[in-house]
Amino acid sequence: MKVIQYFHPVVWNILLGTIFTRIASFMTIPFLALYLHSELHAEPVTIGIIIGLAPLLATVGGFFGGYLTDRFGRKLIILVTIFCWTLVFLGFALSTSIVVFGFLSALNGLCRSFFEPATQALMVDYTTPEKRRRLFSVRYTAINIAAVIGPLVGVWLASLSSPQIPFIITGAMYALYGFALVFILKKYATQAVIKATKSITAVFQVVFTDRKLLLLLAGDILVSVGYSQFDSTLPQFVNATLDDGVKLYSVLIAVNAIAVLILQLPLSVISERISTIRTLILGIVFFAIGFVLFNISESWTMFIIAMILFTIGEIFAFPMMNAVIEEIAPEDRKATYLGASQLKNLGSFMGPVLGGWLLIQFQVGVFHIIAVITLCSIPFFYWTFAKKEA
Repeated sequence: MKVIQYFHPVVWNILLGTIFTRIASFMTIPFLALYLHSELHAEPVTIGIIIGLAPLLATVGGFFGGYLTDRFGRKLIILVTIFCWTLVFLGFALSTSIVVFGFLSALNGLCRSFFEPATQALMVDYTTPEKRRRLFSVRYTAINIAAVIGPLVGVWLASLSSPQIPFIITGAMYALYGFALVFILKKYATQAVIKATKSITAVFQVVFTDRKLLLLLAGDILVSVGYSQFDSTLPQFVNATLDDGVKLYSVLIAVNAIAVLILQLPLSVISERISTIRTLILGIVFFAIGFVLFNISESWTMFIIAMILFTIGEIFAFPMMNAVIEEIAPEDRKATYLGASQLKNLGSFMGPVLGGWLLIQFQVGVFHIIAVITLCSIPFFYWTFAKKEA
């Protein structure tokens, strides 16, 4: 009972909804590269561009979505976005054109960039400051619970029927969650729904003169360049390296999520004993080691070991990011700052395109290069926390 009472019902609804909708998206999004290759016969660079359009639109949309959320309220942005998102996934199922698919991929990123800051800001509204760090940790765990279930269900559904069916089911699940949000947001009046009084130009000025935020975003972008290879370059690399690469990739996604669920608590205890900057650097080093091992792997065992090390890096580096953004954000611009943090998706746009090009030009050393790029984020995080402590 105490666990249930720890967070407000609105927060629990969003956390459970996160599991539900992420299961839906993990049934489809991780397999977009393979779907584009097998069904629409797209080339690696084209695949990288199409997948990269989602984070590119999220880069721009996150800031505007965050601002509009602070300006006009969480409820409006959340409900409009979730039902638009439903149509995007149904569109994926019906699309037979690479151009249309790219347009829908861009809309997918735009929807996420509006929905994520709005729901996170709403949860912050209903959560006391001392519980917010744990809130982001629980949300991260919820996402990884979905990441265990979603890809396996997606493979199963695709094997039983046409590859379009997972997209249709995903759209239906988003619609169901939309109706659940209509009910919960009607029952509980949202708090502090109209805060931002400054124009968007003035907010741009304030946000982009915050040096701590800019340094943090620079580091995030470089890490995102690396992490984005997980959904774009890695499945193509695995598929080219091993005969049963598609099955192995679905297993690697599940290994990633299961490792997070098993290791997050013990590694979180370890991270609490060391400074934030050391935790971040440790995570980035594990990322780099994982990438190097991906590059030299020739068996299921080696790929799985590489994924576990990669996941350890993820556990150390990722959960605190939104918490740090929330900490440095002024009270009247929480969603705006959380939205501005979506600028890190610039790296997720560049990453798949760069990865696709590297896969063609330097297949033997593609992940060695990505490892170096990821390690280049360390100075930016160091400067961020030097400024934070100053």
